Amino acid sequence: MNEIIQRLMERTGLPQDKAMSAVETVLGFLKEKLPGPVASQIDSVMGGSQADSSGISGIASGIGDMFGKR
Repeated sequence: MNEIIQRLMERTGLPQDKAMSAVETVLGFLKEKLPGPVASQIDSVMGGSQADSSGISGIASGIGDMFGKR
């Protein structure tokens, strides 16, 4: 999550607290709108337990399932 916050700060000039709030807002929105398994994968990836490409692949797969693209 720190990498996303850092990039947001660099690209927008937002202070750290505002960038962190923006990221948390977007993640909260995504977790509300996506199916449970995908939302839990977002938590895993952002928490660092799946910080490699397999975590992102799992999220992409879950989104694909949501739209019937499997």
